[in-house]
Amino acid sequence: MAECGVADSPGASPVHGKKKAQQSPVGSSSRSRYQVGSPGHCFKRVTLTKPTFCHNCSDFIWGLVGFLCEVCNLMCHEKCLKNLRVTCSCMAPTLVQVPVAHCFGPAGLKKRFCCVCRKPTEGNASLRCEVCEVHVHADCSVFSCADCRLCHQDGTGTLDTFQHHWREGNLPSGARCEGCRRSCASSDVLAGMRCEWCGVTSHAACYAVLPPACKLGRLASVLLPPSSVQLSSRNYSKMHCYRIAEGSPHEDTLDEVGPSSPVPSRETPQTSSSESAKQAVRVFDGDDAVKRGAFRLVSVPRVTRKEELVEAALRAFYLPDAPQRYELRELGPPQPLHGDGDDVLDRNGTAPEHKRDAAPEAWVLRAAPLDTEVLKVHACWLKTGLSHASISISRDSTVDSVLKELLVQLGRQEKDSSNFNLVEVHMGSKQVLRQVLTGEELLLDKLQEIRKVSLRQMHQTRFYATESRDHVIQVSLLIGGLPPLLPREEYAQLVQEHLSVKSHLVTISHMYGSQGAVVLQVSCFSEAERVYMLAKDTAVCGKQLTTLVIPHILHNKLARGACPMLVFVNPKSGGMKGRELLYSFRKLLNPHQVFDISNGGPLAG
Repeated sequence: MAECGVADSPGASPVHGKKKAQQSPVGSSSRSRYQVGSPGHCFKRVTLTKPTFCHNCSDFIWGLVGFLCEVCNLMCHEKCLKNLRVTCSCMAPTLVQVPVAHCFGPAGLKKRFCCVCRKPTEGNASLRCEVCEVHVHADCSVFSCADCRLCHQDGTGTLDTFQHHWREGNLPSGARCEGCRRSCASSDVLAGMRCEWCGVTSHAACYAVLPPACKLGRLASVLLPPSSVQLSSRNYSKMHCYRIAEGSPHEDTLDEVGPSSPVPSRETPQTSSSESAKQAVRVFDGDDAVKRGAFRLVSVPRVTRKEELVEAALRAFYLPDAPQRYELRELGPPQPLHGDGDDVLDRNGTAPEHKRDAAPEAWVLRAAPLDTEVLKVHACWLKTGLSHASISISRDSTVDSVLKELLVQLGRQEKDSSNFNLVEVHMGSKQVLRQVLTGEELLLDKLQEIRKVSLRQMHQTRFYATESRDHVIQVSLLIGGLPPLLPREEYAQLVQEHLSVKSHLVTISHMYGSQGAVVLQVSCFSEAERVYMLAKDTAVCGKQLTTLVIPHILHNKLARGACPMLVFVNPKSGGMKGRELLYSFRKLLNPHQVFDISNGGPLAG
């Protein structure tokens, strides 16, 4: 592969995207701004020393000048800046339509590119989603957002329209653009777009003009559409929902990287003379990172001002906010780094005489508290038009007052705000967590509390307004490993004896005596989660129980003539290539119709 080596050209200066330039005033008068077609990017002009390809058009960059984003490492021609359609990694959470967590597992041996930092994933420290085409480094996974495929509905809403689910890069070698019919694949950079349902491929500059509706492609007749699958999962992980065997060797690295293996900065390698003029600074993004010792190494020049160091820290954590809102505090005594003209270190790498005793080993990035903020609230009942409403909140703003203002803005002031809830949704890459806020809770204090814990967590948090309805909760659990050929009463007695189920919440809906299995219908999320975890650690008559979450198939939602296919894979056969077959089928089809017979057997299908 042709690698990209860059070095700062004389007089080079960072340049930001259009949206970034509007939100973040210029910190230094010597910096210029380039108008680009996609927000969030922070471009600088660099001198190319090796063959390099453009991430926008995938063509070779002729000449010695390129433009590199300091946040996501995107490289492009100067002519591609204004027509750029690729979104920066720091803006990815803002583009999520429905938050869906990923199912990360160890990556395969094929060459892929990270969807966060855009660099090749090599070695054992890389992960891939078992359901979609997301490939990331282990240390980049915490910065990926919950934008996996939506493979079922949870019963709280309906899928009226089905649109393309676009994913950038890692296209097959023969991929051609649906718009211009030219080749859009690249083995050198992360380039091109592909719908993960119908398989349509396109250039980054062409996919926006394609019809948004997805027809599921050539496999539509054998594919189980998401609108026909209903699963009330709540806090079940996607590994549980899709019956994917757990125990990934990289599972411990998904939460964060600790001090024994610090996360390096994603700066492009420079020359040796440039490296000698730089220093590595440890930066934490909140109390949670300090508690676990999870920091990011930020590479900055030895002569650095406060704003430059804050801006570099924001880039390291993929935060698109204005640096004026943030400050760095020394880890230990809470003394902010202040003074616009003060140097952090002098040219010899030592602190100035008046600061030598206070030179910190690490910094904590903090957001400055504000008296008023603008809160974006997403209304779940909105099908068209604006995706959210912006509401100004102050110290006295409560959940009830925000809901009343939201209804006024949306023209539904005749509705009673007590019939609505405000839900806090954390769109983590591994799990999406939801929490209903109480009516008297102060929202400004809530935002500041989240930022104090983790700035990254705040960037991945949304607030949804939902209608208060009594939803019928039905969770189906397939319990296997029971003695075969027993009557229903004895199966009920065994379940009650070993799992201590609550009879008014749990009933046996189906019984498979020859297989020694029953299906439990649970009408409470908490009870379903308790039974699921307890059954995994319970043995009956010396045999370990197995438990799987079973979705409900809505047959009336299937298209006429459709015949969804069930796929059963034995991962231990075929020269131990079964895992790759499972991975391929889950990407081609709906993962709900793909079954690993080593995890609970074929009965679930």
